[in-house]
Amino acid sequence: MSYYSTTGRRTSLLQMALRWLSCSTALVLLVCILPADMQSCTGGIPGIPGIPGTHGPNGKDGLKGEKGDPGEEGQPIRGQKGVPGLPGPPGRPGMKGDVGLPGPVGYPGQKGEKGRPFNPSSEQKSFFSYRRAISNIAEYNTAVKFSRQILPELDPPFQGETLRNGTFQCTTKGVYFFSYHISAKSRVCLKLMKGSDSHMMLCDSSDGFLVTSGSAVLELDPGDQISLHPTKYNGLLVTEDSTSHTFTGFLIFPTS
Repeated sequence: MSYYSTTGRRTSLLQMALRWLSCSTALVLLVCILPADMQSCTGGIPGIPGIPGTHGPNGKDGLKGEKGDPGEEGQPIRGQKGVPGLPGPPGRPGMKGDVGLPGPVGYPGQKGEKGRPFNPSSEQKSFFSYRRAISNIAEYNTAVKFSRQILPELDPPFQGETLRNGTFQCTTKGVYFFSYHISAKSRVCLKLMKGSDSHMMLCDSSDGFLVTSGSAVLELDPGDQISLHPTKYNGLLVTEDSTSHTFTGFLIFPTS
């Protein structure tokens, strides 16, 4: 073999080694630079991920499953007693019950203090009771004159008020009761007056003789005057000792 042939073969082998080395180096660099998910057998590069699609429709219910095994039986745990709650509102009244049996007689109470002796002069009193003993005819719209007391024999502490010209004048403020009885022929009409005001009027009539009466309760102040006035429709009958015409009044209770 000549020198030149040996040298040419060595040169060819050296060139083939350099080519192999350059390809191996390029392949190693490509493997190091590209991501693993972009490597493929063909050497292509994957594209950009696409936009996610819309949600699909709900799936249908699956078949009913088999009945499960029974669980373990638990034992209830009783806790501690709680704090009592607030009282509730009162309930509605119940139905009325039957009347019970009478209870035993109680013990006598203590004896009270002795009262003060009665003194009639210290008690508030006011009354009158008069009859008409005048024979003249009573004029209408004028106080009927009752001139004689019915109980003149009472002791001074118990004597009643005095009528002046048939008129009672109040001295003690309070509630009073008044009544009158009148006999007449055919007809009668009387007015019970408080001062100048007519408190009540009573009229009656008959084919013959008649007796009529009236009463009233009035509250009076000191100075008020009460009298009985006939109207023009009257037929009063009067004799000297007649008690057929009477006028009475008394204090029921005083007021402050």
